[in-house]
Amino acid sequence: MSRAILPIADRRTTTRHAWALLRSHRGPLTVSVLLFAVVGFAGIVPPFVLGSIVDVVNSGDGTAREVLTRSAIIVGAAIVGAVATTGSAVLLAQAANPALARLREEVLDRALHQDTERLEAAGTGDLMSRVGDDVRQISESLDNAIPEFVRAGVAIAFTAIGLFALDWRLALAGLLAAPFYVFALRWYLPRSAPFYRRERIAQGERAEALVAGVHGAATLRALGREAGARGRIHHHSRATLSQAVQVFALLTRLFGRINFAEWVGLTAVLTTGFLLVRADAITIGAATAAALYFHRLFNPIGAVLMIFDQIQSSGASLARLVGVLELPSPTPEQPHEGSPVVRLDGVSHRYGDGPEVVRDVDLEIAPGEHVALVGSTGAGKSTLAAIVAGHVEPCSGERDVRGRLTLVSQDVHVFAATVRDNITLAAAGLDDDGVWAAMRTARCAEWVGGLPNGLDTRVGHLGHPLTTAQGQQLALARLAAHDPQIVVLDEATAEAGSSGARLLDDAAHAVIAGRSALIVAHRLSQAREADRILVMEHGRIVEAGTHDALVAAGGHYAELWEAWSAPTLAD
Repeated sequence: MSRAILPIADRRTTTRHAWALLRSHRGPLTVSVLLFAVVGFAGIVPPFVLGSIVDVVNSGDGTAREVLTRSAIIVGAAIVGAVATTGSAVLLAQAANPALARLREEVLDRALHQDTERLEAAGTGDLMSRVGDDVRQISESLDNAIPEFVRAGVAIAFTAIGLFALDWRLALAGLLAAPFYVFALRWYLPRSAPFYRRERIAQGERAEALVAGVHGAATLRALGREAGARGRIHHHSRATLSQAVQVFALLTRLFGRINFAEWVGLTAVLTTGFLLVRADAITIGAATAAALYFHRLFNPIGAVLMIFDQIQSSGASLARLVGVLELPSPTPEQPHEGSPVVRLDGVSHRYGDGPEVVRDVDLEIAPGEHVALVGSTGAGKSTLAAIVAGHVEPCSGERDVRGRLTLVSQDVHVFAATVRDNITLAAAGLDDDGVWAAMRTARCAEWVGGLPNGLDTRVGHLGHPLTTAQGQQLALARLAAHDPQIVVLDEATAEAGSSGARLLDDAAHAVIAGRSALIVAHRLSQAREADRILVMEHGRIVEAGTHDALVAAGGHYAELWEAWSAPTLAD
C-alpha cells in the first residue's frame, strides 16, 4: 500500500485490552452470564415436556389434565426464557457499551497526541474509519451478535446435557455431527480473517478518498479535476464492494458444509431412536424428545457459526482500534529549575524525498522566555515550530521538551458547539468563572457577553457566525484555559487583518505571559516585544538577538524591520 496506515494489534494484545475494559463492569457482566444460563435451561424444558406428552398420549391412560399441566410448564418456561433473555441483553449492554465508549475516547485521545506527520501519512480516512465504521461494527455486535452468540452457546451446552439425560446412545448419535461442524469451522476461519482485515482496510481507503474529495471539492472544480476525484472514489468503492462479495461467497460455501453436518446428525439421531424404540430400550417420547433436541440445535449451532463470522469482523475492527492505543504516548517532563524547557540539538528535516527545509538547528528556550521566529516565506519557520510542538518528527537531531506544551496555528477551528464547550474542551470541569477568566485574558469576554445566549450560544457550523479574529480569540482563550507551561504560536494572529491585529496581538501577549513561548511572528511588532529574536533563512538560523541589537547590527533583520516600519507599511 502507498500509505503507512496506523498499526493493527495482534490477537493477544486485543484480548488483553478488551478484558481490561470489561473488568471495570464485572457486576452487570456476571449477572448477565447467569441470566444467559437461565435462558439455556428454559430452552431445554419444552422438548423434554413434549416427549413426555407423547408418552402420555401413547400410553392411552393419560388424562387431559396431565397434557394441560405439561403444556402450562412449556408456556412457563417460554415466559421465564423471554424475561431472562431481555435482562441478559440489557445487562450485557450496561457492561459493554460504556467499555466501548471509553475505548473510543482513549483511541481519539491517543491519536490527538500523535505527531501530525504520522497521522497524515496514514491518511484521514484511516483514523475516521476506525472511530466511525469500526466502532459501529463493534457496537452492532454488542447489541445483537454477542448476546445471540452467548445464548446459542448456552443452548448448545444445555441441549447436549439433555440428550445425555435421555440416553447416552442418542447423545453419541448426535455427536456424530460434531466433526463435520468442526471441519466446516476449521476450513472457514483461516480463510475469513484475512478477508475481513482487507475489507476494513478497503473501507479506510474509501473513507480517505471521500474525505479528500469533499474537503477539496472547490479546488478540484476550479482546476477541473473532478473526474479524477470521482474516479478515485469509484475505484476504492469498487474495491470495498469486491471484498464484501468475496466474503459473502466464502459464507455460502460455509453454509453448505453446515447443512451437511445437520443432515448427518439428525439422520443419526432418528436412526438410533428408531432402533432403540424397536428394542424397547427407550420410549417413543424419549426418541421424540431426542429428535426435537437435536433439531433445536440447528439454529444455535448455525447462529454460533454465522455470528462467529460477525464476531470475526468485529474482532478485526477491535484490533484496529487497539492498534491506535499501541502508538507511543508522549509524556512531557516537568522543567527543572533554571534549565531550558525546550532544547533542539542539530535538528534537520525534509518532507519525503524533497530538500531539507530545516538544517542543523540548535535552539534553547529558558523557563518564561519568549522567543520570536522571523524570516521570509519558505524559510522553514512553521516546520521548526511544528518540530518544537512535537507535531513533526525531525529526520535527524534531538528534541527535548520539559513541560506541557500547546500549539496554536493560524488555521484555528471553531467547533460546532456552545462557546462554553469550545473553551472547556481543553479543560474539562472548568466552571463558568474560569471560562470567563480565560476569555478576559484572550480579550473576547466583551463580545461573547453580547452574543444572544452568552456562553450557551452555539457557534461553528450552522451556529452563530464568528469572524476570523473572533475564532482566533476563542483558540487563545482555549489555550489560557488549558494552562500549559510552553506555548507555540505559529502565526496564530496572522489572519486578523489590520483592523483586528492590535487586539489579537494584545490577546496573544496576555495569554503567553508567565509561560515559555516560541512565536512565529507574522508581524514584526510581535517580534519586537519578544525576549529574543531568531531569524531563519533557507532552513537555518542566521541571526539571533534582541530587537535593538539586531536593528543596530544592520543585518537581515534590520532590513526586514526597515521595510516593515516604512510609512506605507506601518502597522
